[in-house]
Amino acid sequence: MVSKFSILKSVALATSLCVGTAAMAQETSMQRVERTKTLRVGVISGATPYFHKDLVSQKWQGFGPDFAASLAQKLGTKVELVETTWGNSVMDLQANKIDVMFGMGPTPARREMVDFSDMLFNNTLTAVCKKGFGPVKTWEQLNDPKVKIVVDVGSNQDQYATKMLPKATISRLDSSGAASMAVQTGRADCQILMVLLAQPLLAKRPDVGSMFVPEPVTTSPTHIGLPKSANKDLENAVNAWLKEARAKGEVQSVIVKNMEKLAGVKPESFPTQVKF
Repeated sequence: MVSKFSILKSVALATSLCVGTAAMAQETSMQRVERTKTLRVGVISGATPYFHKDLVSQKWQGFGPDFAASLAQKLGTKVELVETTWGNSVMDLQANKIDVMFGMGPTPARREMVDFSDMLFNNTLTAVCKKGFGPVKTWEQLNDPKVKIVVDVGSNQDQYATKMLPKATISRLDSSGAASMAVQTGRADCQILMVLLAQPLLAKRPDVGSMFVPEPVTTSPTHIGLPKSANKDLENAVNAWLKEARAKGEVQSVIVKNMEKLAGVKPESFPTQVKF
């Protein structure tokens, strides 16, 4: 026979578990970071110099990991790198799989789903076109149904190509590498690509084609994606770090260092139109 004491004990335990679960559910992103002393950062394979994984050492390098290490040091936490893709990064932020995602563009659609830091740096859009195509002086030259444009789905390039080139024939592939291969093999005319991705691509594979910076020069502000929340503690902490990093010249130095180290792109090789 179950005693009254046993019943009361069970009820108390169940109540305690419910309260504990509710408390965890109400935990903010910043509270979770502080509790676990871990900052979960999204990383993407094949996105040099943003993210680069050494196949031998399995160590991640690039803008993202360097910025992550600096931010984690400021917050007094360790870094946990979680592999994702540009297309899945928003969902991973929403699903609480990652706390921050470096290198995201704050489009209106994304702002509905996730929050963003202040601007990390400004990027410039380019067109990497197959051999024999061009020169491309204006975006309007590419805004034609006869022009085959390729982008990696869900990326900043995808967002801007959709907006700027509504008349072009646009194909959306799974990765930036697949899009580049389409240009190299002649299945596409041009790949829309940020300059910080285009220059490493052509430094490594000059046979892909040529890079153009069409007029009007179009830039894309690059930010840090954060989980959507009414509580701004994590966003405020990230912005405080960012303000300090920019003041010290750390953002510029991380970009320049990784472009040269991982991609062989020297600072002086940037087109004159490119301003960070």
